Amino acid sequence: MRMCLACITTVILLLLPHTSHAEPAVTVSDARLGVHPAKTRFVVDLSGKVAYRIFSLKDPYRLVIDLPEVSWQMPFVSGQRAGGDVSSIRYNLYKQGTSRIVLDLSLPMEVVSSFILPPGGTQTHRLVIDLRPIDSTQFNATAGWPIVSTPPVVPRAKEPMAPKLVKKIIVIDPGHGGKDPGAPSQNGIKEKAIVLAMAKILKNDLEKTGHYKAIMTRDGDTALHLRERIAIARQENADLFISLHADTLPGKRDIRGTSVYTLSEKASDAEAAALAHKENQADILLSVDMSDNTEEVNNILIDLAMRETKNRSVRFARMMVSELGKSTRLLKNPHRYAGFAVLKAPDVPSVLVELGYLSNNQDDKNLRSIAWRKKTSGAIVRAVDSYFEPVKIQKASR
Repeated sequence: MRMCLACITTVILLLLPHTSHAEPAVTVSDARLGVHPAKTRFVVDLSGKVAYRIFSLKDPYRLVIDLPEVSWQMPFVSGQRAGGDVSSIRYNLYKQGTSRIVLDLSLPMEVVSSFILPPGGTQTHRLVIDLRPIDSTQFNATAGWPIVSTPPVVPRAKEPMAPKLVKKIIVIDPGHGGKDPGAPSQNGIKEKAIVLAMAKILKNDLEKTGHYKAIMTRDGDTALHLRERIAIARQENADLFISLHADTLPGKRDIRGTSVYTLSEKASDAEAAALAHKENQADILLSVDMSDNTEEVNNILIDLAMRETKNRSVRFARMMVSELGKSTRLLKNPHRYAGFAVLKAPDVPSVLVELGYLSNNQDDKNLRSIAWRKKTSGAIVRAVDSYFEPVKIQKASR
């Protein structure tokens, strides 16, 4: 009988859940490859700074990156995603205290440089590793398991504090102002007044959600240079920049509808090019002081920031077009591209919204309507919510 009780006790103990250790202090949210003529760049997005170790293995060719134990929130399954001479990216928990990323290589490669970039603007910490091909003799000479089996572990707080709600910063830019009235409406109201009224409603609607801090580049009839508008967004570490305008098209009174622009050095059509030229006036470009950095770091920062910022701007623009289309009439091909100087902050996702055309009777009526402004503001807020909504992560099975 005692043997049976012992057996039952053993089964119960095996079925009881194991006590889990503390959650990892750092999250990996993405990993990506950039293929360049002279190198392949591998970038890992991290929620904090970590210690790391890199080594190579042969038969087959692999590059291994060991990190302290992290939380994986990757947008792709382990074993997928490839580029250039990297055939796949694998990631998982190697053992308690150590997480591992493995790059499967189609040919032998060496690490040219590796470093952690600090966060800036909308960017988190990033581990950057540059690779280039080498011959197999060189690769095999340095390949092999390291003597030390585990990397340094980042110390964790004994009693983690509850995360503090950090509001996203949205900079709203009412176009024109002061001596620059913008386009005139058919009823004599200037564009600068119409977009300022719209901006105030949008600011109020964003802040009512409790998720955002909205900052306006101007809250009165003030003239601002384009570079000042960009500077405000960057000084405030903005998460999004939304510039509001309402133009006219002389001789084309039948054209109406809302459109959303993102940055491109090449305009999507002649109309977009003309509009960008008109708004840019003297073609003022952003000047960023990075004199304290090395040339290599500057090149990396610009390359990463501009590429990521443009991609995020386009993603937000598509969400805004989708939401605006539910509330108001859109221009044909509503997501457009042009070289607006006001969209050239390298590290702040930015869009320019042409709310409508004051040269069209119905658009002019809408733009002066408080009800239309509130409805349109609601659509923009929904787009902002969608942009910041946490991505559903498909985790790899261990």
